[in-house]
Amino acid sequence: MVLRNPRREVELHGPMRVHALLERLEINRESVLVIRGDTLVTGDIQLHDEDEIEIRPVVSGGSS
Repeated sequence: MVLRNPRREVELHGPMRVHALLERLEINRESVLVIRGDTLVTGDIQLHDEDEIEIRPVVSGGSS
């Protein structure tokens, strides 16, 4: 499994669930979106060795 985000790229061996991946990387799961290919995935999805994953920070905005 290849993990991409703007600051680093790491290779991890699966299978593992999204929640376990974020815990292992010490990332708060409520502060990020996890994308496999072009699909947003939830925390209970099983990830596999051939997956490419991108982790993006959640950005929220408001009106003024």
